[in-house]
Amino acid sequence: MECIFCRIVAGELPSDTLYQDDEVMAFRDINPLAPTHVLIIPKRHIAFLSDLSDDEVSLIGRMVGVANKLARQEGVAEKGYRLVIGSGEDGGQVVPHLHMHLLGGRRLSDRLC
Repeated sequence: MECIFCRIVAGELPSDTLYQDDEVMAFRDINPLAPTHVLIIPKRHIAFLSDLSDDEVSLIGRMVGVANKLARQEGVAEKGYRLVIGSGEDGGQVVPHLHMHLLGGRRLSDRLC
C-alpha cells in the first residue's frame, strides 16, 4: 500500500489514535496547524470527496459525528472549531485519501484555510 492513511489504518505506521470503529478512524495530525488538529478518515480507501457514491454520502455524516464527539473530548466544542475537507489538488488536498480536519484550540483566522 502506498497510501499513508491506509498504512495507518493497517497498523503499519504509528499514529496518536483518538477514535476508531468499523468505518472511521481519527488521529492527531503530525504537522498541526492549531493546538487541536485531528484527522478523521474513512477506514476504506476513498481518494477524493468527489469519489463518494450516493450510497456512501452518509459516511460524511458519520465523520462529522466523530468530529463533534472529539471536539467535546478535546475541550474545543464550547469556544468553537472548524471542520475542513479539501478535495483534489486545487482544494488543498495533500494526501489522496478522503479526510476531514478538526481544528481548534485558538481563534482561527476569518479566512477559511
